[in-house]
Amino acid sequence: MPFIAVGVENSAPIDIYYEDHGSGQPVVLIHGFPYAGSTWEKQVGPLLAAGYRTITYDRRGFGNSSQPATGYDYDTFAADLDALLRELDLQDVILIGHSMGTGEITRYLSTYGSDRVNGAVLLSPLPPFLLKTPDNPEGLDQSVFDGFKQQIVKDRFQYVTDFGKNFFSYDENKGKRVSEEAFHAHWTIGTRASAIGTLKCVDTWLTDFRSDLPRIDVPVLIIQGDHDMVLPISATGQRLPSMLPGSQFITLSGAPHGIPWTHADEVNQAIMEFISAKALVTASSR
Repeated sequence: MPFIAVGVENSAPIDIYYEDHGSGQPVVLIHGFPYAGSTWEKQVGPLLAAGYRTITYDRRGFGNSSQPATGYDYDTFAADLDALLRELDLQDVILIGHSMGTGEITRYLSTYGSDRVNGAVLLSPLPPFLLKTPDNPEGLDQSVFDGFKQQIVKDRFQYVTDFGKNFFSYDENKGKRVSEEAFHAHWTIGTRASAIGTLKCVDTWLTDFRSDLPRIDVPVLIIQGDHDMVLPISATGQRLPSMLPGSQFITLSGAPHGIPWTHADEVNQAIMEFISAKALVTASSR
């Protein structure tokens, strides 16, 4: 299996697992919490068939990547993404992130710039800022996140079950847009994650991306369901167009948080139209 080393913890390397398929313009897909790159299966096939090179990877602590006790913050996550792009020497990249993966994209473009990047897609986004503060009344109370951490410490496996129900709006979509088997498969992937990483990632959801967003200078597509029970659309996606002038925002009626699976056809069509648009100039011509 292919890995790149992004650091060392005591005597052990910290390795990031990735998959690299096809040829053509590269598309890098960054998964959501608490899952792994394998949950992009409904996007990888169509992208390959359309002639794109597709790269998925597992965030540190998740999937087949190393499970260190440190590095669960967006500066480190963005550095891991940068290491992957440099190792594979990717150019004119389309970055596609879901949920937590939209944080990597935002911090990466803010910190490392867009020399390698042609455009970005944010699915069920985490930015701009999820925590309620005096200057961010749209956010959620700190107690919500403290409760999540308490649940993870008490019984992480039950927490992953409960998270999956919200992720898919399972009561509403079971047997329609998500099968019992697909739900269980996501549970299995989620429970393989690092217990430490699962817990520490909750704090990363409180990252303030408001100062990162003005530094993004590539075309951006934002897609979110208006029944998102994980990241409420009013606190996240609906706020982004005013902070990302020129971005495109698509609301999927009735859709939950896990749109790469439940609404794959709609998501894939929007992605294909976006990345093939003439408005996406190549990095070499900017």
